[in-house]
Amino acid sequence: MVTVTGLSKRFGAHGPMAVHAFDLSVGAGEILCLLGPSGCGKTTLLRLIAGFERPEGGTVEVAGRVVAGPGVWVQPERRRIGFVFQDFALFPHLNVLDNVAFGIGGAGRTGRRAKAAEILALVGLTVFQARFPHQLSGGQQQRVALARALATGPHILLLDEPFSNLDASLRGVTRDEVRAILKQTGTTAIMVTHDQEEALCFADRIAVMRDGQLEQAGTPEVVYFAPKTAFVASFLGRTNLLRGVAEGMVADTSLGSVPLAGPASGRVVLSLRPEHLSFGPTVNGQPTAGAARVQVVRREFKGHDVTFECRLLSAADGGSQAGGHNERILVNTGPDCPISEGQIATVLVNGTAVALQASAGQD
Repeated sequence: MVTVTGLSKRFGAHGPMAVHAFDLSVGAGEILCLLGPSGCGKTTLLRLIAGFERPEGGTVEVAGRVVAGPGVWVQPERRRIGFVFQDFALFPHLNVLDNVAFGIGGAGRTGRRAKAAEILALVGLTVFQARFPHQLSGGQQQRVALARALATGPHILLLDEPFSNLDASLRGVTRDEVRAILKQTGTTAIMVTHDQEEALCFADRIAVMRDGQLEQAGTPEVVYFAPKTAFVASFLGRTNLLRGVAEGMVADTSLGSVPLAGPASGRVVLSLRPEHLSFGPTVNGQPTAGAARVQVVRREFKGHDVTFECRLLSAADGGSQAGGHNERILVNTGPDCPISEGQIATVLVNGTAVALQASAGQD
């Protein structure tokens, strides 16, 4: 439904590239999340697709039609693209029904309002159609903004951090409702966010950006469990970055022999998620001999799980591994883990690590 090829944009004659040689495709009915830190080019890419910015290079194709490229420029209003802004951008002087009807073309006022009423029923806001934006909650305003964007029958819907203005209690519920509506209508959508959890639970596919370039794209599971670079591994959640020497499907590290998700050879940097580690049993009150020994320096209780920050003990500290005394390891456990701060324990590897590549544009 959307294809961008070699897309580039710079602000200012000598400024850095906001988007650089960017390639990406979005299938019909797919929800894609653009994820990355502030200033990485996410919103600029969205605005290039919408037609709010002109690219300096590359092409944008929507529904099989080139809308931006060498010698081609289609105005934003002719691209059949819906846009949901961060601040919702509702008209304060219009009620909910007229806000949704505003962008519907033709059919006369009565016809536009009838179609708007159908869309409001879809998003569950029929009983609020006579209210004004200031009389709605944040979540309700979000659904009005979504309804207004859907009412025009867009080829694709673009959402720029649409949930960032909602409080925590509303955010998750509204996010689930919006996703359900997009799936029910078969709408193709691209959403910008810097919230990792939001991207993982909302998207069919995630595109991680860094410095205007694409670091990695894939399903949430693939990007999380099989990151290509240290940046992606760290940005998608907490991880342990371990140096080691790989041979085939295992690597020798400060935690001992670690199984790999894929074959590798030579010196490597590995990503090993904290949930793929656990604490080993004790024997006569002492940690298991021969396993990697750690001292717990911090315990972070989060209700559904606990994250432990541990100091890897070297041989000089009574440990069994060659790791230095400043190397830290993160371990995730269930909420009932009895281990406390200051305790000596052993760490076991329960999952596979991923050998990482250099980031795009990095050595």
